[in-house]
Amino acid sequence: MSQSLVKNYIHIVFSTKHREDFIDENIEKELFSYIATLCKDFESTALQIGGTDNHIHILCLLSKKIALMKLVQEIKTHSSKWIKTKGEKYENFFWQDGYGAFSVSPNNIFAVIDYIKNQREHHNEMDFKTEIVKYYKKYKMEYDEKYLWD
Repeated sequence: MSQSLVKNYIHIVFSTKHREDFIDENIEKELFSYIATLCKDFESTALQIGGTDNHIHILCLLSKKIALMKLVQEIKTHSSKWIKTKGEKYENFFWQDGYGAFSVSPNNIFAVIDYIKNQREHHNEMDFKTEIVKYYKKYKMEYDEKYLWD
């Protein structure tokens, strides 16, 4: 094949360090917009970004030019620096070290978008720890509990 054709939808999830509640409703829209711009800068169009006070979800179309690990690293680095400029409340903001990433079938894009849009309502019924472990089990991912909660 003389050309490279790639279409990888990725659902990325990561939390604040120690799941501290930093992402309040006063800053979340601006943060999500900033992260969408970062995704665009790395040619990985964000289809939906959402979350709660202590974690975010990003559904993006991963560029063929960047490794997933590099994209997540860039998003975390730049958004962490950005949020620290938003006032005294955010000066000690950090993202957790790790992340979860899940491939999404084109047939499930709209379901994942709806899921991400309704994170605040969803988390009235299920906490982040329960949610992320549920994903790991669904995708049959092996994990070590002692490294999940930094």
